[in-house]
Amino acid sequence: MSTPGAALLTRRPLTGGGGGSSGKALAMQLLLAVVSSGYAVGAALGWGSEELAEIMGDFGLSAAGLLAAVSCFTYARAIDSRERPAWLLFAFSSLMGCCGNAVWGWYEVVLGEAVPKPSLADFAFLCFAPPAIVGLLVLAKRPVTRAGWVCLGLDSWLIGGSLLTLSWSLALAHAARTAQSGAPGSVPRAALSLAYPLLDIALVSMVLVLHFRRSETNRSAVNTAIAALALTVLSDALFTSPLLSAEYQSGQLLDAGWFAGSLLLAYAPWGARRMHPGPGSGHDPVAHARVERPHSRPITGSLPALTPYLAAAVCTLGILYNVVDGRKVDRVVVFTGCTVVLALVIRQGIMLLDNIALTQELAQKENHFRSLVQGSSDVIMIAAPTGTLRYVSPAAAGVYGREAEELVGTELATLIHPEDLGRVVHEVRRFLAAPPAEEPTTRIECRFRSGDGEWLNVESTVNRHQGGLILNSRDVTERVRLQAQLQHSAEHDPLTDLPNRALFTRRVRQALSGRRAGDHSTAVLFIDLDGFKAVNDTIGHQAGDELLIEAARRLQDSVRAGDTAARLGGDEFAALILGDGNRDRSAREYQVHEIADRLRTTLAQPYRIAGSEVRVAASIGVAFADPGITPSDLMRNADLAMYRAKAAGKDRVEMYAPQMQAEVVRKAELAGRLRTALHDGEFALLHQPVVSLASGEISAVVAQARWRSAQGILFTPAEFLRVAEYSEGGHPAVPDASRTAELGRWLLEEAVGQAAERHRAGHDVPVAVRMTAQRLLDRSMPLGSVEALLTRNGLPSGALVLELAVSDPRVPFDDLERRLAALRRLGVLIALDGFGSGYAAISALRRLPVDMLKLDRGLVEGVVESPRLHKITAGLLRIANDLGMQSVAEGVDLPEQVMALRAMGCSHGQGMAFSGPLDEYRLRRALVRGTFPVPGGAAQPALAGGSPGGSMVIHRGSHNETPVPPA
Repeated sequence: MSTPGAALLTRRPLTGGGGGSSGKALAMQLLLAVVSSGYAVGAALGWGSEELAEIMGDFGLSAAGLLAAVSCFTYARAIDSRERPAWLLFAFSSLMGCCGNAVWGWYEVVLGEAVPKPSLADFAFLCFAPPAIVGLLVLAKRPVTRAGWVCLGLDSWLIGGSLLTLSWSLALAHAARTAQSGAPGSVPRAALSLAYPLLDIALVSMVLVLHFRRSETNRSAVNTAIAALALTVLSDALFTSPLLSAEYQSGQLLDAGWFAGSLLLAYAPWGARRMHPGPGSGHDPVAHARVERPHSRPITGSLPALTPYLAAAVCTLGILYNVVDGRKVDRVVVFTGCTVVLALVIRQGIMLLDNIALTQELAQKENHFRSLVQGSSDVIMIAAPTGTLRYVSPAAAGVYGREAEELVGTELATLIHPEDLGRVVHEVRRFLAAPPAEEPTTRIECRFRSGDGEWLNVESTVNRHQGGLILNSRDVTERVRLQAQLQHSAEHDPLTDLPNRALFTRRVRQALSGRRAGDHSTAVLFIDLDGFKAVNDTIGHQAGDELLIEAARRLQDSVRAGDTAARLGGDEFAALILGDGNRDRSAREYQVHEIADRLRTTLAQPYRIAGSEVRVAASIGVAFADPGITPSDLMRNADLAMYRAKAAGKDRVEMYAPQMQAEVVRKAELAGRLRTALHDGEFALLHQPVVSLASGEISAVVAQARWRSAQGILFTPAEFLRVAEYSEGGHPAVPDASRTAELGRWLLEEAVGQAAERHRAGHDVPVAVRMTAQRLLDRSMPLGSVEALLTRNGLPSGALVLELAVSDPRVPFDDLERRLAALRRLGVLIALDGFGSGYAAISALRRLPVDMLKLDRGLVEGVVESPRLHKITAGLLRIANDLGMQSVAEGVDLPEQVMALRAMGCSHGQGMAFSGPLDEYRLRRALVRGTFPVPGGAAQPALAGGSPGGSMVIHRGSHNETPVPPA
């Protein structure tokens, strides 16, 4: 077909599927045909001998009946449905036939005698038909009304009565007259002669009735069973005819009909089962075969309606046979014919009433559905197989802005948007090629031309209709627009309207796949605005939002048309710079670095926010799409490079290097080990003495935590606290508050506990514990916790010194002052740690209640060599002396430093010039001795270990690693 509409509805042939099952079925059918034909040929040739003929005619038929009985019984056990009783009855019926033939063979083959009449074989053969009749009734489609049951009975009698009329006229009347003659043994033989055909007539009646009223389920098995029983009945009819009954002998050609009927009944259930996939398979080949048959079969569909007339015709033939033959019409024939005619009249009356009721119901439903179609807000269209619209409902005027009459006769394909036509044609062809039972309907969404020339988004439910289509369509333009808005909102940042993290990640994935998979010059930039938090804190969040909007606009204007700028969250942005195919890595890195530096300069330009000028900087990390890299790894590399730029001083561009990831992995491993170390008791507590520079006496000890490594090394605080400040997210310089708080609690509790033990042992030396101002103000450490800790361990309050570190300018001094005052009222001494360095040293000294000053080690290390540091340190010590405070110098490692500090007025020192950090055993030995030698002249080596016999070693720096002391 050349028209677009015809192309739209052209079916494509189905391919594949079911080849294995069809092959097995064909093999079984061929085997059945070969065996049956072989039996028929043998019977026709007389089997070669009379004995073999009797064996095959008796025991051969018995074996076939037994096979049918076992097959039907096995199938009945395997299924679970309303058909099970029918197949059990078929099995019993076949078993009766098997027994009858076996008894017949016992007499003829084993005993060599003629079969008596009547005999057990006759009883078994008479029991063949009743179970089969009941089984056929079970398989029949059950009527749903009383009239249906009446019609079923009438149909059965119409068929049975007509056959009885014909049979009586031909043969049964002669048997009845023989029984009335009164000859010896004539009555039983006549009864048997009448019983066989009467039961066969009943069985034939049920076969014919079932053929027109069979159930839709398992139709293949039912049809095969009907054919098997029909073949058996036909053989019975030939056997009871006067022409063959007198001359019949076992093994003749007539036995081939019974043999084939038994084999066909044995095959029936398994041939059907081959076509049934079973429950849960999701595919019904039987239904498939059913729907693939033509929709109408006029001749087959008319046979049930013609059945009553055919029955009346058979009755008429029976009566005419007697009239033409010149015989008196038998009363049985007249009575049976009258009842058949009466049944025909009653049935036709019932059918007439049903037709009148159905006609009225059909008219009502037609009016009902016409009202529904014409009143529906959806447009209902019917397309012919050529694609031409044959019907359009009146709703088209309101939906499409075109009258229904105008659309009728139009090609459906001409109304669909050209860009959607190919997709619609493909979907329609696929739908028409699919089995209707599996896919009764489908949904198609496309753009449809309206009356004013605009394109509307239309959703249609499509059904099959006489080779064409029924389309139930509705306008979904507003829904499509809303979905587009929701999709945009889900993929874009609501503040800046830039792509969000999800869309940016998808764009990166697309850039790394497809035709760009081999282009390794693609780069990802991670951008963080330095100083943005200060803008939020100083001039408000509204101003911060305006700054982010302006920064997003600058970023969007700075990237190329094919690149992607995105906001990942907060003040973090990203840019995807697609590769240009350049294989020169250094040239590409230089080019992308220039782009990133230009972005940094653009973002660092002043922002005009709320009438004032605001400045922020930008730290940018750059990572390239190396071969085999994943989108998450590429974005992670850019993120690491950005944090390296922030750590290196901010307002700069850093290119990713593999060692950045290695460092992250190492720190993550250390962080994981630190987490387990806190719970597994891998920390040790050491103490470093604080010595009087005048007398050498030990005036206090400073508690220091050490982490015991697997190699027997104790890591110093400067080492493991850097790990403790490594966050779970992998970004440096972001403290893990929970871990540092847990570490601080352990240090304080352990130091107080060991100091209490030393106090009970007679060593009344205060213990100093370093604590940050943030930790001291932490709400998880209430005011009474220190007092409770001292009370629980029995340590006097004056024996605890808190070394306060104030390094964050955002610490609220008012809260800190109140907290320190409360601690001093408990008797806890306060030392200002790191004095002479940091932001808040002078402010803290002016406002906070402090008992002693601890000079920063940075001043002590150069106090001998640097005259400037000498003067600064001397000035700070004079301030401490003027305020009446004690002074402690940290990091006193050399004798020259001891003498210089003592000359400046420093009262105490802590460092390797006297002792390094000691374990509890060596500390107690040092406390027993009580003093350390104080250098008074030239530089002398100091005792480093604590025992008099220790080695004399000069150490520089008090944070060197200390080996684990011997147990």
